[in-house]
Amino acid sequence: MDLKFDVKEKVEELVKKLQSDPSLLKDFEQDPIKTIEKLVGVDLPDEKLQPLVSGIKAKLAAVDIGDALGKLFK
Repeated sequence: MDLKFDVKEKVEELVKKLQSDPSLLKDFEQDPIKTIEKLVGVDLPDEKLQPLVSGIKAKLAAVDIGDALGKLFK
């Protein structure tokens, strides 16, 4: 992985991977840093991966909220 990457783009990519694999999503919920390192294939210091983890958590939470709201309006 190129160490210079667009965080927003990488978040989108990783969210899609997590959403398509329930066991991977469970791993992310239990240990987000280790799961992200596994997905990107690079062992980086936690503080370098924290922006990705935060972005992914926010994106997943937004999807969950959207799903819940969609169910309310059905």
